[in-house]
Amino acid sequence: MLRWTTRWQRWVPVVVLLLLFCGGPSGPDALPFVAVDPGVRGGEAGAGGALDGLTARQLYFFTTGLDDFEEVEEVADGLGPRMNLDSCGGCHAQPATGGTSPFVNPQVAFASKDGGTDRVPYFIKADGPIREVRFKLNPNGTPDGGVHNTATITGRDGAEADCVLAQPEFALQGARGNLSFRIPTPVFGAGLIEAIPDGVILANQAAQAATKSSLGISGRPNRVHPGRAISGSTNNNGNDGTIARFGWKAQNQSLIIFSGEAYNVEMGITNDVFQSEREGHVACQYAMVPNDTTDTTTDGNATPGGLNGVEKFAFFQRFLAPPTASATEPGGAASIAKGRLIFVGVGCALCHTPALMTGPHPVEALRYKTVNLFSDLIVHQMGPGLADEISQGQAKGDEFRTAPLWGLGQRIFFLHDGRTRDLAEAIRAHKSAGNWRFGPSEANAVVNNFNALPGRDKQDLLNFLRSL
Repeated sequence: MLRWTTRWQRWVPVVVLLLLFCGGPSGPDALPFVAVDPGVRGGEAGAGGALDGLTARQLYFFTTGLDDFEEVEEVADGLGPRMNLDSCGGCHAQPATGGTSPFVNPQVAFASKDGGTDRVPYFIKADGPIREVRFKLNPNGTPDGGVHNTATITGRDGAEADCVLAQPEFALQGARGNLSFRIPTPVFGAGLIEAIPDGVILANQAAQAATKSSLGISGRPNRVHPGRAISGSTNNNGNDGTIARFGWKAQNQSLIIFSGEAYNVEMGITNDVFQSEREGHVACQYAMVPNDTTDTTTDGNATPGGLNGVEKFAFFQRFLAPPTASATEPGGAASIAKGRLIFVGVGCALCHTPALMTGPHPVEALRYKTVNLFSDLIVHQMGPGLADEISQGQAKGDEFRTAPLWGLGQRIFFLHDGRTRDLAEAIRAHKSAGNWRFGPSEANAVVNNFNALPGRDKQDLLNFLRSL
């Protein structure tokens, strides 16, 4: 028996070589190659550092902003009364500070942190994405769209005993189909995105018009023209009319607005940009003025130490470098190069524009730079399959900004609500037929092109995306 086994083992290399050279089984019995998402790319983060070319003073603004971005807030700092987490860095953590949801969701532990009495909502999982939740409709059927925070300061260190806040009825609203989720957007390279002139965005929108039209692609900037703003609506400035570009629906025009809104909405900390408390419970109000403001009573206001938190957050993001792509991982350089050509060939690049240019800027490190963001920064109709039924600015319930793809290789969760970890599934989710409420997705023809690819071409495309 031993001799037979030894003789058989001698033949194994020969059989393997024959299978390799002959290509294995062929004809009707051959199994097709099935492409799979390579998964989160390992190795160095390749992100989280400062832009190249910053002066020593600009780097000081960056590091000071980074410290504030990572700082954990407490009730004494103005945290709450309602919030989703206690730091910017906690949400924007993967693969480095400035990114998106990490592997372990900090919202689970935060529910009981420092004596907190909150229950973990059913849609918050330890291995799931950080989630912000919005209600689609008010009880009377009118549009809501606002953030309903998952946590409160009730029971936490620094909160008074008579500050008792109930969490929203998430289970009831979920059963009614009234919840819409968002996950954190990465802010790598945000200053470069901010520095792209409106004219560049509009010129790119108009480019390849015939090709886009043939595939059903249109899209538009999210902006409000003078005379057509809705009075009192958040971030709708009818006297401006410029193009907004930050957030899932490109609802924020600048990093200052983006930072100020997040400070108030996500952590409940009022500031110079958003000064009003979102929670009106009198027993939970410990400051009758904004929690975080610029200190005008001391010298040195022009230094980072004299700026308010919102300004520090904005400078950190403005001077944060874009992520670095991999030339070889996953799949090797040849596969990545081929995948990039396929990405363009099937039509993905018509919305996920590989590069735009910044314009004139007071900071040399942001002036006339190529921005390899893979986005056109405008919103597109994505159909009922992805529609969240939330309107922001001019973006309607089925419209989303083309998500920048740089850094995609190290993201864990995909789409605005983090519904999948699988990149191929995320691509397929862009396809959606219209219904009585929303039209078809603008990506339908492109996704059809993707679906028609041979398995190995799909794999090259996925490898390319995971190399970003």
